[in-house]
Amino acid sequence: MARSSGPAGPPPLLIACALGIERFALRGSGRGDPAGRVTVLRTGMGPKNAECAVARALGETGNRDAVVMASGFCAGLVPGMHPGDLIVADETRGPDGSTPCTGTGLLVDALARILPGRTVHTGPLTGSDHVVRGQERAALRGTGAIAVDMESAATLRGALDAGTRPVAAVRVVVDAPEHELVRIGTVRGGISAFGVLRAVLPAFHEWHRSLLLPRR
Repeated sequence: MARSSGPAGPPPLLIACALGIERFALRGSGRGDPAGRVTVLRTGMGPKNAECAVARALGETGNRDAVVMASGFCAGLVPGMHPGDLIVADETRGPDGSTPCTGTGLLVDALARILPGRTVHTGPLTGSDHVVRGQERAALRGTGAIAVDMESAATLRGALDAGTRPVAAVRVVVDAPEHELVRIGTVRGGISAFGVLRAVLPAFHEWHRSLLLPRR
Protein backbone atom coordinates (compact mmCIF):
# COMPACT_ATOMS: atom_id res chain seq x y z
CA MET A 1 0.00 0.00 0.00
CA ALA A 2 1.33 3.41 -0.87
CA ARG A 3 2.25 5.67 2.01
CA SER A 4 -0.06 8.64 2.33
CA SER A 5 1.53 11.95 1.54
CA GLY A 6 1.74 14.77 4.07
CA PRO A 7 0.46 18.27 3.54
CA ALA A 8 1.47 20.22 0.48
CA GLY A 9 4.90 21.78 0.50
CA PRO A 10 8.39 20.49 1.21
CA PRO A 11 8.78 17.64 3.69
CA PRO A 12 9.74 18.65 7.23
CA LEU A 13 13.02 17.75 8.95
CA LEU A 14 12.89 15.54 12.03
CA ILE A 15 16.08 15.59 14.14
CA ALA A 16 16.19 12.73 16.64
CA CYS A 17 18.43 12.66 19.72
CA ALA A 18 18.42 10.69 22.95
CA LEU A 19 19.15 13.10 25.78
CA GLY A 20 17.61 16.29 27.08
CA ILE A 21 20.95 18.09 26.93
CA GLU A 22 21.30 17.10 23.26
CA ARG A 23 17.82 18.41 22.51
CA PHE A 24 18.62 21.65 24.31
CA ALA A 25 21.75 22.11 22.18
CA LEU A 26 20.10 21.16 18.90
CA ARG A 27 17.02 23.35 19.28
CA GLY A 28 19.24 26.40 19.06
CA SER A 29 17.35 29.56 18.24
CA GLY A 30 15.36 28.22 15.29
CA ARG A 31 17.30 30.41 12.88
CA GLY A 32 17.05 29.22 9.29
CA ASP A 33 13.64 27.62 9.87
CA PRO A 34 11.14 30.46 9.46
CA ALA A 35 8.39 28.05 8.43
CA GLY A 36 8.75 25.97 11.58
CA ARG A 37 9.32 22.79 9.58
CA VAL A 38 12.04 21.39 11.86
CA THR A 39 11.28 19.26 14.92
CA VAL A 40 13.89 18.13 17.45
CA LEU A 41 12.66 14.89 19.01
CA ARG A 42 14.03 13.48 22.25
CA THR A 43 13.75 9.69 21.97
CA GLY A 44 15.29 8.52 25.23
CA MET A 45 18.39 6.34 25.46
CA GLY A 46 18.92 3.06 23.66
CA PRO A 47 17.96 1.57 20.31
CA LYS A 48 14.49 0.39 21.32
CA ASN A 49 13.46 3.80 22.65
CA ALA A 50 14.82 5.47 19.51
CA GLU A 51 12.99 3.09 17.18
CA CYS A 52 9.67 3.48 19.00
CA ALA A 53 9.85 7.26 19.35
CA VAL A 54 10.71 7.80 15.69
CA ALA A 55 7.94 5.45 14.56
CA ARG A 56 5.40 7.39 16.65
CA ALA A 57 6.63 10.75 15.35
CA LEU A 58 6.49 9.64 11.72
CA GLY A 59 2.98 8.35 12.23
CA GLU A 60 1.74 11.84 13.08
CA THR A 61 0.02 13.99 10.48
CA GLY A 62 2.53 16.39 9.01
CA ASN A 63 5.55 14.20 9.75
CA ARG A 64 4.84 11.21 7.56
CA ASP A 65 7.16 12.35 4.79
CA ALA A 66 9.77 13.89 7.09
CA VAL A 67 13.46 13.79 6.32
CA VAL A 68 15.21 12.21 9.32
CA MET A 69 18.51 13.18 10.95
CA ALA A 70 20.01 11.28 13.91
CA SER A 71 22.24 13.48 16.03
CA GLY A 72 23.74 13.99 19.47
CA PHE A 73 26.92 12.75 21.12
CA CYS A 74 28.94 9.61 20.38
CA ALA A 75 32.12 7.74 21.25
CA GLY A 76 34.93 7.98 18.73
CA LEU A 77 36.78 4.77 17.90
CA VAL A 78 39.82 6.08 16.03
CA PRO A 79 43.00 6.98 17.92
CA GLY A 80 43.68 10.69 17.64
CA MET A 81 40.04 11.74 17.83
CA HIS A 82 39.18 14.50 20.31
CA PRO A 83 36.01 15.69 22.07
CA GLY A 84 34.28 18.12 19.74
CA ASP A 85 35.27 16.30 16.54
CA LEU A 86 32.35 15.73 14.17
CA ILE A 87 31.22 12.38 12.79
CA VAL A 88 29.27 12.34 9.51
CA ALA A 89 28.09 8.81 8.85
CA ASP A 90 28.16 7.39 5.34
CA GLU A 91 26.22 4.45 6.76
CA THR A 92 24.90 3.28 10.11
CA ARG A 93 25.28 -0.31 11.25
CA GLY A 94 23.02 -2.28 13.55
CA PRO A 95 21.74 -5.82 14.19
CA ASP A 96 19.53 -5.62 11.09
CA GLY A 97 22.36 -4.60 8.76
CA SER A 98 23.63 -1.32 7.38
CA THR A 99 21.68 1.77 6.31
CA PRO A 100 23.23 4.10 3.70
CA CYS A 101 23.04 7.79 4.52
CA THR A 102 21.87 10.50 2.12
CA GLY A 103 23.93 13.51 1.06
CA THR A 104 27.01 12.77 3.18
CA GLY A 105 29.21 15.03 1.06
CA LEU A 106 26.71 17.88 1.32
CA LEU A 107 26.76 17.62 5.10
CA VAL A 108 30.56 17.54 5.26
CA ASP A 109 30.77 20.66 3.07
CA ALA A 110 28.14 22.51 5.11
CA LEU A 111 29.79 21.66 8.42
CA ALA A 112 33.20 22.72 7.12
CA ARG A 113 31.77 26.13 6.17
CA ILE A 114 29.89 26.65 9.41
CA LEU A 115 32.58 25.27 11.73
CA PRO A 116 35.89 26.07 10.00
CA GLY A 117 38.86 24.35 11.60
CA ARG A 118 36.73 21.71 13.30
CA THR A 119 37.75 18.15 12.36
CA VAL A 120 35.09 16.20 10.46
CA HIS A 121 35.41 12.40 10.15
CA THR A 122 33.38 10.42 7.60
CA GLY A 123 32.73 6.69 7.74
CA PRO A 124 30.52 3.98 9.24
CA LEU A 125 28.74 4.73 12.52
CA THR A 126 27.97 1.54 14.42
CA GLY A 127 25.32 0.88 17.02
CA SER A 128 25.49 -0.59 20.51
CA ASP A 129 22.98 -1.19 23.29
CA HIS A 130 25.43 -0.11 26.02
CA VAL A 131 28.33 2.26 26.67
CA VAL A 132 31.48 0.97 24.96
CA ARG A 133 34.78 0.81 26.85
CA GLY A 134 38.38 -0.37 26.47
CA GLN A 135 38.95 -3.44 24.33
CA GLU A 136 35.42 -3.42 22.99
CA ARG A 137 36.17 -0.05 21.44
CA ALA A 138 39.22 -1.53 19.68
CA ALA A 139 37.15 -4.50 18.47
CA LEU A 140 34.54 -2.21 16.92
CA ARG A 141 37.30 -0.18 15.25
CA GLY A 142 38.48 -3.46 13.72
CA THR A 143 35.18 -3.73 11.84
CA GLY A 144 35.94 -0.44 10.04
CA ALA A 145 33.57 1.70 12.11
CA ILE A 146 34.85 5.12 13.16
CA ALA A 147 32.37 5.86 15.97
CA VAL A 148 29.62 4.25 18.05
CA ASP A 149 26.39 5.37 19.68
CA MET A 150 23.23 3.67 20.89
CA GLU A 151 20.50 5.29 18.78
CA SER A 152 21.53 6.30 15.25
CA ALA A 153 21.25 2.90 13.57
CA ALA A 154 17.83 2.22 15.12
CA THR A 155 16.65 5.75 14.27
CA LEU A 156 17.52 5.49 10.58
CA ARG A 157 16.30 1.92 10.18
CA GLY A 158 13.01 2.82 11.87
CA ALA A 159 12.65 5.88 9.66
CA LEU A 160 13.03 3.81 6.49
CA ASP A 161 10.68 1.13 7.81
CA ALA A 162 8.05 3.90 7.90
CA GLY A 163 8.67 4.82 4.24
CA THR A 164 11.32 5.89 1.75
CA ARG A 165 12.96 9.19 2.72
CA PRO A 166 16.41 10.82 3.00
CA VAL A 167 18.19 9.91 6.24
CA ALA A 168 21.49 10.96 7.78
CA ALA A 169 23.46 10.87 11.02
CA VAL A 170 25.79 13.52 12.42
CA ARG A 171 27.33 13.05 15.85
CA VAL A 172 29.78 14.98 18.02
CA VAL A 173 32.55 13.05 19.75
CA VAL A 174 32.38 13.37 23.53
CA ASP A 175 34.37 10.23 24.34
CA ALA A 176 37.47 9.04 22.41
CA PRO A 177 40.22 6.42 22.83
CA GLU A 178 42.59 8.83 24.58
CA HIS A 179 39.79 10.88 26.18
CA GLU A 180 37.44 8.40 27.85
CA LEU A 181 34.64 9.82 29.98
CA VAL A 182 36.07 8.23 33.12
CA ARG A 183 39.15 10.42 32.90
CA ILE A 184 39.78 13.79 34.48
CA GLY A 185 39.23 15.74 31.26
CA THR A 186 35.57 14.72 31.13
CA VAL A 187 34.11 18.13 32.01
CA ARG A 188 36.22 20.04 29.52
CA GLY A 189 35.49 17.50 26.78
CA GLY A 190 31.78 17.61 27.49
CA ILE A 191 31.69 21.39 27.30
CA SER A 192 33.58 21.32 23.99
CA ALA A 193 31.22 18.74 22.50
CA PHE A 194 28.13 20.65 23.71
CA GLY A 195 29.36 23.85 22.06
CA VAL A 196 29.90 22.07 18.74
CA LEU A 197 26.49 20.37 18.86
CA ARG A 198 24.87 23.74 19.55
CA ALA A 199 26.50 25.14 16.38
CA VAL A 200 25.56 22.43 13.85
CA LEU A 201 21.89 23.32 13.28
CA PRO A 202 22.54 25.71 10.33
CA ALA A 203 24.39 22.90 8.53
CA PHE A 204 21.37 20.65 9.00
CA HIS A 205 19.12 23.34 7.52
CA GLU A 206 21.48 23.72 4.55
CA TRP A 207 21.54 19.95 3.96
CA HIS A 208 17.75 19.78 4.25
CA ARG A 209 17.26 22.60 1.73
CA SER A 210 19.74 21.05 -0.70
CA LEU A 211 17.70 17.84 -0.79
CA LEU A 212 14.69 19.81 -2.03
CA LEU A 213 16.51 21.37 -4.99
CA PRO A 214 15.79 19.87 -8.43
CA ARG A 215 18.57 17.63 -9.74
CA ARG A 216 20.05 18.39 -13.16
